[in-house]
Amino acid sequence: MNKILIGLVAVCLFVTACTSTRTARNKTTPRLAEIATNYGTMVIQLYDSTPLHRDNFIKLVKEGFYDSLLFHRVIDSFMIQGGDPESKNATEGAQLGSGEAPGNRIPAEFNTNYFHKKGALAAARDDNPAKASSNCQFYIVQGKPYNDTALNMIECQLRNDNPGFHFTDAQRKAYNTVGGTPFLDQNYTVFGEVVKGLDVVDTIAALRRDANDRPLQNVRMHIRMLN
Repeated sequence: MNKILIGLVAVCLFVTACTSTRTARNKTTPRLAEIATNYGTMVIQLYDSTPLHRDNFIKLVKEGFYDSLLFHRVIDSFMIQGGDPESKNATEGAQLGSGEAPGNRIPAEFNTNYFHKKGALAAARDDNPAKASSNCQFYIVQGKPYNDTALNMIECQLRNDNPGFHFTDAQRKAYNTVGGTPFLDQNYTVFGEVVKGLDVVDTIAALRRDANDRPLQNVRMHIRMLN
């Protein structure tokens, strides 16, 4: 992903009663957000098992942080990336991807159940050794299908940093059919997924772009929580 500069995220601590109430609600009601663009609207579900990323994203959405920011980097058959605050008033052709929100990186929250299938919502990051996430930039996977031979090769490569890593049968089926970017697994935190509007990802990923993979026509986002 693009090089990004990060700052410290404030994590709010609630009293035990409030935390218990919110946790109980989240177990029965997935947190959903709507990402509206000039090319269509997507609905994303945030995972409760990645609470640092979930809560940081919700906080930024409620503050209006993402309003009018761009999907500034799109690559067909790979992903669409946005959330750089410097993109809001960026001039035509300006290189983007280094912006940050106030605060620090978000600690990685890798979960073997969450993988880079098509529609996965994941946090961008720089090359820090802890693989901590940007506190604002994210990407949505488009990817492509992979056969088992290709997945076997990727699996071997990922074991260099993650001994014992393997794709489950369900993950292999997803990568065989809907596709994704399996080579990113356990290297970038996946913290949600698109549950409606996958065709919008395809439309944005296919846009004409410049040498820095920025779309020639601005793709602005407006995000709001649905619950």
